[in-house]
Amino acid sequence: MENRQETEELNIPDVLPLLPVRDVVVYPYMILPLFVGREISISAVDYALSKDRMIFLATQRDVGDEDPAPEAIYEVGTVAMIMRMLKLPDGRVKILVQGLTKARITEYLAEKPFYSVRIDRIVEPALQENTLEAEALIRTVKEELGKIVALGKAVSPEVMVIVENMQEPGSLADLVASNIGLKVEEAQGLLEVIDPLERLKRVNDLLNKESELLNMQARIQSAAKEEMGKSQREYYLREQLRAIQQELGETDARSEEIAELRKSIESAKMPQSVEKEALKQLGRLEQMHPDAAEAGMLRTFLDWMVDIPWGKSTKDSLEINRASEILNEDHYFLEKVKERILEFLAVRKLKKKMKGPILCFVGPPGVGKTSLGKSIARAMGRKFVRISLGGVRDEAEIRGHRRTYVGALPGRIIQGLKQAGSNNPVFMLDELDKLGSDFRGDPSSALLEVLDPEQNNSFSDHYINLPFNLSNVMFIATANQMDTIPGPLRDRMEVISLSGYTEEEKLGIAKRYLVPRQVKENGITEETVTFSDEALKTVISKYTREAGLRNLEREIGSICRKVARKVAEGKGEHFTITAGTVAKYLGPPKFLREEEMERNEVGVVTGLAWTPVGGEVLFVEATVMKGKGGLTLTGQLGDVMKESVQAALSYIRSKTADFDIPEDFNSTTDIHVHVPAGAIPKDGPSAGVTMATALVSALTKIPVRKEVAMTGEITLRGKVLPIGGLKEKILAAARLGVTTIVIPVQNQKDLEDVPKTILKKLKIVPASNIDDVLAVALEVYPPPAASKPKPSKTEPPKAKVPRSRVSVPPTGVRGKA
Repeated sequence: MENRQETEELNIPDVLPLLPVRDVVVYPYMILPLFVGREISISAVDYALSKDRMIFLATQRDVGDEDPAPEAIYEVGTVAMIMRMLKLPDGRVKILVQGLTKARITEYLAEKPFYSVRIDRIVEPALQENTLEAEALIRTVKEELGKIVALGKAVSPEVMVIVENMQEPGSLADLVASNIGLKVEEAQGLLEVIDPLERLKRVNDLLNKESELLNMQARIQSAAKEEMGKSQREYYLREQLRAIQQELGETDARSEEIAELRKSIESAKMPQSVEKEALKQLGRLEQMHPDAAEAGMLRTFLDWMVDIPWGKSTKDSLEINRASEILNEDHYFLEKVKERILEFLAVRKLKKKMKGPILCFVGPPGVGKTSLGKSIARAMGRKFVRISLGGVRDEAEIRGHRRTYVGALPGRIIQGLKQAGSNNPVFMLDELDKLGSDFRGDPSSALLEVLDPEQNNSFSDHYINLPFNLSNVMFIATANQMDTIPGPLRDRMEVISLSGYTEEEKLGIAKRYLVPRQVKENGITEETVTFSDEALKTVISKYTREAGLRNLEREIGSICRKVARKVAEGKGEHFTITAGTVAKYLGPPKFLREEEMERNEVGVVTGLAWTPVGGEVLFVEATVMKGKGGLTLTGQLGDVMKESVQAALSYIRSKTADFDIPEDFNSTTDIHVHVPAGAIPKDGPSAGVTMATALVSALTKIPVRKEVAMTGEITLRGKVLPIGGLKEKILAAARLGVTTIVIPVQNQKDLEDVPKTILKKLKIVPASNIDDVLAVALEVYPPPAASKPKPSKTEPPKAKVPRSRVSVPPTGVRGKA
């Protein structure tokens, strides 16, 4: 109150020098030092000292403005008294000022050498007496100030004593605002509030905000300090425990684990770069808290690094004769595959360092592709690993997952190597043609690196993320067909085709392998049951019709189970299975001779087809009737097969004279071509000669020889073009009992793949055009002209040529004919 009265008694002039101040707002009754460095400000101070020592302090809006214009300075400021002045060696001036009263700039009178301003003094309204609201507000502000001081706000004790004894709202608001470190904008806003109570309310709001901030800051610091204290406490306890264990002669389990891991890494024969990375990760694990989430992931990673056979390999058995004995012991036939393996061993014996071959066995199910891989591993003295790729759609199955994912693991290649325990196993990729692809990637593309001898010496798994040498691995892939395998992948492999077995080969395999295995698996002995050769032939011909051996083994197993039951019931001790008794065990025959094979018929031709499960025999039927030239095709024929019918019909129309067919038959006759087993889709180009023969027979009424089968594609000129799958087709014809087969001339080279025992039983007729086919297939060819007399005795009729079997487009499963 005395200060206010003293200020009112002071004679404050209307014109004063202006000192723009930065980063601070000066309140009345506030004493603070100021450093003055700008020339214009030093001039203002000198002028004030030469007069009445009064100066007007106003805050500039931008702290970085070195030469503020009048509009860059707040209008409301404080008239202050310069109490002391000290010139510093660097040319600056330090002054100590005390605020006297608030004032507002009304006019700038001069700008040089300093700002001279006209001011209007601001007089606050006096409170007659403190109301309850004012009393409560004063008390609240004091309490809030005490709270923030308790929370760590730096306010001097002298100020706290003054605040405690102060009862005037305006002065209290100014004093608190000047000591709690407000921002310039907030402090200036308070300075410009005239009403003391309103100003004190705003100060109370700022104190509440500051209290909340300090509380939050205290909680954060407390949590951080608590966590830090917990970690430090655990560290000290762990160190003390280690020291105690050392004194007691005990070892720390974690230290022992780290030491064991380091020893395992050093003895794993890793490449230098791999070992360096493993030791680096081990160092990270050692510095990590054992309960940290990443510690478990690192431990798993290091376990995999140690378990992978970086430098472990098995020694190859390079005894060629011994390997040949093992292959012959395990597998009957399959000469090409055995020869290829023996060649590899021979080269390996002469050249120690060579890249492992990439083989692909392609053939119908049940021909021994998978079991052949095991025999190869046994013959070479290597470990055997098999992974099934059927239905695999995730690229990570091959290359693994990155370690950032929870539950990440290496791919199947690295897992297989760990399982084998050596870096040179025989690795079988089963069912390669059953790979899929979706949004998770294309596994077949991931295999490109694995199955490329030029790239797989640095195969990188996403989980390990380090190169692994796969060049010592012998990869063997298996597939039922090559069509679904992408071209780039197919190009990286050496394809070896495994065709179906002949009846003689099945008989040999059944006697040597299937019967002993099923006898053993069903708990009986060879003394209990005996299979005659005729019984096995009956099972092969009348109960199975397949390229492989799986169904044959099932039927043998069925007989053994029934024998086992009789033995268990005490109905006998020894049983001999003959051709006559097979039906008692297996029921009626499942496959009988086709009705079409019983006699020569008009318009019925035997065709041969190829399917992914081997060769098949199908019959093509054609019939003609009066009509208007319609052509009907039934039996679920594909587009290529339909085009073969169209081509055959066009060829016949161009040769009506040669076939003694009316030229206008196409407009007076309806033709229907049907291939039985209509529920099964059929397609392929090799049905051309079959269709043509059936149409010629139907139109000329000349029967087709029942023992002739045929295959081949036809052109509009009547030429017979080559086809594929000849071996499978010939084996299928042999199973059916065909004696003559017509094949394209250009397919004669493929007869080398057909077993000699089969060729001895068949008559193979090469054909270059349709006339060659018809000469063998029809009972009479060329057909006798209706208008010509029968040939005289001096001109004997054409000799009948034994009928041959026709090869038809692929049937059964969607195959290629």
